[in-house]
Amino acid sequence: MMIDSLNKLLEEELKDIYSAEKQLLKALPKMARKASSVELRNALEEHLEITEGQVNRLEQVFEALGKPAKAKTCKAMQGLVEEAKEIMEEDATPSVLDAGIIAAAQKVEHYEMASYGTVRTWARLCGEEEAAGLLQQTLDEEGEADKRLSELAESFVNPKAESGNDESSSSSSKSGGSKKSSGKSRR
Repeated sequence: MMIDSLNKLLEEELKDIYSAEKQLLKALPKMARKASSVELRNALEEHLEITEGQVNRLEQVFEALGKPAKAKTCKAMQGLVEEAKEIMEEDATPSVLDAGIIAAAQKVEHYEMASYGTVRTWARLCGEEEAAGLLQQTLDEEGEADKRLSELAESFVNPKAESGNDESSSSSSKSGGSKKSSGKSRR
């Protein structure tokens, strides 16, 4: 097929994004189940609901463009989902696994933000204001999801992963102070 206009390129990219979102609908529940942090699990489950709305919104975009909502396999999302699976299969402490899940989820969010920003701009250039407005809503949601993941990572997940202070080790370090004493004995 010849892609000979920005309109056609927009349609093809929307098919790719539609596939990406559908793949994410399958991946997010698995990521949420693997998360040990309740806050991270909740964030992933909430984003699953938001993603369902984004799929519906994409269908509205296709309708606004007078095109059928069809997916074209998004190989980039396949790769990002595969990376997330690899992280979740690692033998890691719960907090380190959570940090890895956040990293995988943020890669997805950044890919989606780049994709939605591009198609929103193309829709505007093509005079498709309704589609552009719908795409901007999703772009805003993806930015919020990324921000929430950053806040979770920075506020406690990454520091906990760095300190190695998971639930199983936190009781021993609280009761006997073994973490501090072991640090002194190594010097």
